[in-house]
Amino acid sequence: MIGVTHQLGLDMTYESRSTGKNDPVKKVASRPLALGREPKKSQLLELVRDRCRVKHYSLRTEDAYLGWIKRFIIYHGKRHPSDMGGPEVEVFLTHLAVQGHVAPSTQNQALSALLFLYREVLHLQLPWMENVVRAKQRLRLPVVLSVAEVNRLLARLDGREWLMANLLYGTGMRLMECVRLRVKDVDFECNEIVVRDGKGSKDRRTMLPARLCDPLRTQLDKVHEFHREDTSENWEGVFLPTALARKYPNASKTMPWQYIFPATRRARDPRDGKIRRHHIDEKVLQRAVSKAAKAAGIDKPVGCHTLRHCFATHLIEAGYDIRTIQELLGHKDVATTQIYTHVLNKGGRGVCSPLDK
Repeated sequence: MIGVTHQLGLDMTYESRSTGKNDPVKKVASRPLALGREPKKSQLLELVRDRCRVKHYSLRTEDAYLGWIKRFIIYHGKRHPSDMGGPEVEVFLTHLAVQGHVAPSTQNQALSALLFLYREVLHLQLPWMENVVRAKQRLRLPVVLSVAEVNRLLARLDGREWLMANLLYGTGMRLMECVRLRVKDVDFECNEIVVRDGKGSKDRRTMLPARLCDPLRTQLDKVHEFHREDTSENWEGVFLPTALARKYPNASKTMPWQYIFPATRRARDPRDGKIRRHHIDEKVLQRAVSKAAKAAGIDKPVGCHTLRHCFATHLIEAGYDIRTIQELLGHKDVATTQIYTHVLNKGGRGVCSPLDK
């Protein structure tokens, strides 16, 4: 999406509270909403942010929706969204596809943001909403490494990044699921990891590889050191989901709730402005994996999610039941998991080429 931003020449940076006197979005958002609703001087973007939090959307979804709504307003000459409708949405989406060359998933994300604006924030149930056509998704086979390639990749990593990459490959977790792991989520006695609030706000269990138990205990020793350092100073504790901070006021400062992969420095929480120790930035691992793939001489587009693909594919190759793999991955539909069965079609659906006879 960043590349598209540069192509379209739009500035997507914004603050949670706009203070600039010449802010175009502030001028647009300060106008009254449709149907006689007065927003009590609240800005439109703040109303969107509040509605996202009422519906418990993630910060990533919130930021993405705010970005698309701002771009939509700027693209149409800073007109207020209540003065626009279906034709303007179609023109904007067409511009993204034709001039911006965005992927169908990006175009659909922009559409979802605009539908959220009209339905949830402006409360305008307009007929054209049901007629807006979503871009057709393209079926893509995942990039999968062989076992030898995975071993070469992991051998180029060390320390914390090595442990995190091994967890991605050994458990099938998504990147952010690994980054957000807390001490209480690891059960060494049962050799399992509980993934909390995964994609779709679902919890699930996955295995804890035996060879990672000792490295994980070593990492927890480092977490204890951070925790002792934070406790010796007057800190606010880690972030707790929903209303747990009110229900258990001291839980955020206890060891079970600490992140297994904490950031080296404390930072301000964007939700409430308090100084907390957050988890490590996921970009640290992304850069490390990309660098390791180049060092290993792997000529494939490799990212952190590639290790999740490898986890599923190698389990299917080993003969494990696809339903079991579906549960380990946290897929809602088994059809999503079945995409990994392409590895069973060894070279053109198992057909031997006549050139090899």
